[in-house]
Parts: sequence; structure tokens; C-alpha cells
Amino acid sequence: MPKEPFISIIIPVRNFERTLDKTFEYLMQVNYPRDRMEIVVADGGSSDKTVPLIKQYQQKYPFIKLVEIPNCPSPGYARNKALEKVKGEFLFFTDGDCAPCKEWIYEMLKHFQRDEKIGIVGGEIYTLRVEKDNVVEAWCEHFRFNMVSPRYGFIKEGYFPILSDMYPTQIAGHRAYFFVTANVAYRKKAIDQARARFWTKPTGEDIDFCYQVQRAGWKLYFTPRAKVDHMHRANLKQLLKVWTTYGAAHPPLLDKYSKNRIEIILQLQKARPKISFPFPIKGFIYLGNFHLFQIFILFSLIFLVTSINNPASLFLKILVGASVILSIYFSYQFIKWCIPMEPRENFFSWCKMKYLTNLYFIKGGLKGSLKYKTFCIEPSF
Repeated sequence: MPKEPFISIIIPVRNFERTLDKTFEYLMQVNYPRDRMEIVVADGGSSDKTVPLIKQYQQKYPFIKLVEIPNCPSPGYARNKALEKVKGEFLFFTDGDCAPCKEWIYEMLKHFQRDEKIGIVGGEIYTLRVEKDNVVEAWCEHFRFNMVSPRYGFIKEGYFPILSDMYPTQIAGHRAYFFVTANVAYRKKAIDQARARFWTKPTGEDIDFCYQVQRAGWKLYFTPRAKVDHMHRANLKQLLKVWTTYGAAHPPLLDKYSKNRIEIILQLQKARPKISFPFPIKGFIYLGNFHLFQIFILFSLIFLVTSINNPASLFLKILVGASVILSIYFSYQFIKWCIPMEPRENFFSWCKMKYLTNLYFIKGGLKGSLKYKTFCIEPSF
């Protein structure tokens, strides 16, 4: 029987002492021959106990390697430095706040071995709570934060669609099929053929890397059984920072890959009717519950003020009533997801987090718009 292929696991870290011990705990339980694997941890200049923790594990497990990168500018830069050191035929990526399941490696490898044109295999991402009573972690778990399947309409196992029209929504919108580096594996041959490297911008490097390999003709395959549990941010400030960076990744991605086009998407329950037309500025405008309830609140106020100045106008009174009804309807549609969350006394906290994460996502999407000549109004979720 042939030996298992040699694999490399790449983990970039900076100040991950809160979660890294748990990551190592799970990695040490992953089912794979230790003489056929290496774990390369790229530290980007930690100032906490991250590096001493890595060195403790190195003393016990010689297949763990540490690459130290003082003043590292970005996670992508750290991953590139790790790529210079790895020896694996297949490269597995995860993070210092993730916990892979026992069959993580074998589940990924079986798909690579089944189809030689598969260059990327990604798995599902669930939640692992660190602090039992942490409301931010509870919100992330209920929201299914970072899960792959819900992002694409609860898809099942199978191939991802290939890049086709290269319109903005296919690069950075709801049609953008990619795997984040929290849970993904690459065929080294595919990386080499595409000459892929992570860009060193602060965010979006994992999406860009995925597109580089995909554009070279390699297939993407989703296998939910190769799951990783994710330990989320500890407080609201950190969570909002993450959502800002998610949105901020889109302008440079559109600048690099998208055709010059504007798409306007109305987010209904299932259908997504859209208007699309050529335009010098690349981008998209989503109109969902988050956007619509605020738009109709604004309309309500405008019509109300106008009707006060025109008290005899029945038409203005109808407009006021209709706008109020629609603002209430879309407000309910936006917050109803928070209603069943436990404990119920945190209802307003859940609503606050849902509102602010949407807001900061949009804020991030607009960041860099002038620099990259894009315009992104991110989706409601």
C-alpha cells in the first residue's frame, strides 16, 4: 500500500494566546501519520505568550515548525513566508483560533485523489465556544458566523461553480465562491502552476489566493465533513473590526478581477432580481431588510414633515401611512432572526450586534472606494 502523501499545515498567528492552546489540542488529535506531516506556524510578531506556547509544543512534537516574522505587515505576508518553508504535496490552511476535526486531513485528501483537476478543497466551519457566557460568541454561533453552506443557500457537498462573467457580484458579492483560510487545502502543484502568492494587503488575501488558483483552471470542491470549529472574537469591538475588514477586502478584489459594471440587487426571501449595466465604476448595491427599513423610516419622516405643511393633502397622509407600515415590516424582517435567541433578556444586545455588524460591513465596503474606483453597498444579512 503506498504511503500517505506528505502534507503541510500552515497557521499564521499574532497574539493568539487565548485560543492557540485549544488549536494545538485539536491538531494533536487529527488522524494522520506524524511522520507524513508538518505544522508550520508563522508568527507575525506576537507580544503575548503565543511564541512561548508554540515552543512548548515544539519540544514535545518535532513536526511543529516556527517561522518568526517580526513586524509582519499582514496575514498574507506570514503565509507567504510559511510557503517558502513547507515540503508538503498538499497544503492545509487553518488559523490559531480554529479546531479541526479528527478526520480533517483524510476527508480533504480523498477528494484530491479522486479527481486530479481538483486544486482546492474546503470544509465547513462551525463554532467552538471559549467562554460560556460570552454574548458575542453566542451571537456568532447563532448567526453561523463564517459557515460556508449558509453563504451559498445551504449547499450540499460538491463542486463549486467556475468563474464565468466576472461581474462584481461574482467577485465579491453573493455569487463569489471561494474558501477562506480557516479551513481549506490546496494541491501544491496547483499553487505552483498558478504561481500563486498571497497579497500583502491587510485583508482579502485568502479570496485573492483562491481566485489565482481557480483562474489557472483548477476545480474547487466543498466537503462539509472536513469540519473546523472556530473560536470567535471575545468582544463587540473585535467583531466589528472583523466585519469592517470583510467589506474592505472587496474594493481591491473588484479592482483586480471584475468587469466595469454596476449591479443593483433586491434581496427578497429567495429570488434576487437585479439590474446590471456597464459603468466606469465597478461595484454593486444590495437592497435588503437592513437598507429598506432605514430608507422607509427616512421616507416616513420626509412625508410627515411635508404633510404637516400641507394638512389638506390626503395623498401625503397615505404616503406617510404606507412608509410607516413598510418601515415596521422591514424592521421586523431584519430583527426576527434575533427573537428565538437565548437568553431572551439579551434580545436588545442581539439586535444591536446584528445592526452594527451590518453597518460596519457596509462601512468596510465603502473603504477604499475612491482609491480603487469602486462602489459597494454590502448585502443585508
